Amino acid sequence: MGLLKVIEWKDDSRDTLVYKYEYNIRKDFISKGSALTVREGQAAIFVTKGKMADVFLPGFYKLDTENIPLLTKLMSWKYGFESPFKDDVYFVNTRQFPNQKWGTQNPIMIRDEEFGPLRVRAFGTYSFRIDDPYVFMTEISGTIKSFQTKDIVDYLRSMVVTGLTDAVGESKIPILDMAANVLEMGQVIEKTLQPDFKSLGLELTKFNFENFSVPEEVEKALDRNAAMGVRRSNIDVELVVGQIEAMKEAAKNPGTAGGMMGAGLGLGFGANMGGQLGNMAEQASKASSKKGIKKCAHCGAQLSENSKFCPECGKPTGSTCPKCKASVAEGAKFCPECGESLRRRCPKCGADIAEGAKFCPECGEKL
Repeated sequence: MGLLKVIEWKDDSRDTLVYKYEYNIRKDFISKGSALTVREGQAAIFVTKGKMADVFLPGFYKLDTENIPLLTKLMSWKYGFESPFKDDVYFVNTRQFPNQKWGTQNPIMIRDEEFGPLRVRAFGTYSFRIDDPYVFMTEISGTIKSFQTKDIVDYLRSMVVTGLTDAVGESKIPILDMAANVLEMGQVIEKTLQPDFKSLGLELTKFNFENFSVPEEVEKALDRNAAMGVRRSNIDVELVVGQIEAMKEAAKNPGTAGGMMGAGLGLGFGANMGGQLGNMAEQASKASSKKGIKKCAHCGAQLSENSKFCPECGKPTGSTCPKCKASVAEGAKFCPECGESLRRRCPKCGADIAEGAKFCPECGEKL
């Protein structure tokens, strides 16, 4: 039989949690004089007759009665650790296992104050380590030859999602504020899940959110609201620019200027907007007058484009010959039909009289 001089595990894997030390039980044995090497990030557990005995933390051990008292007691060595034995030795990986993925397989229903009931999905990562090797082997791995992360991550993921659902539902954080509170939410969930991990001999060392997501139709609604919010901040500028453009068009067409102004004011843009539009109306009116609005040839009153009689003096708006009543062009001095002079004369002395004069400049006759 061969004496196992050094018992150790040179871990070269990234996902092994528990490893059973392999040796030839027909040829090799453990006895006084054997040595145990436990590296940093490991723990070693002796198991005899199906019962876990002593747990060894990182260090170098010469196996004797003092180092493994519980095993000595279980083996009933009354006179000390002398006899060879062939018990099982398990190495437990106690380093941190990072970047474990989690995600909500089904949406989480939450009640948002602004949007009402919402279906939310989330995903991220978490990290864990074996905190108590004895409890972990008792509760989870047992005496399996090799136990890896893939053998437990599904179970841990379900624990994480359950804790997440409870924490998010109780937080009452609006969905629009979730992104600003992912760090705080991660800390809350980490604290919530810690007792469950502890009961398995584990420690949840880190919990991270990577993203919250809502249904596509809700995302589109949020995008529309955001776009409207940007436009609302510039609505006054857009309205003023639009009305200025409308006034420019109204100035080009005098007959529609008043209609355009009435329509603009009728939209109810407020007192401030009404004042601005009023100023623009005045400017448009002045511009129109410069372009030659039609006036009464008798009294000078302003006429609409299609009016046939002056609203002030009641006379026909078109110029006519006083003798033959033929239509006469604006500014003509003689009638094109009968040759009658179209100059205004004093009925008393016959002197020429300027348009709009109320008394004759020659004899003073009232006209």
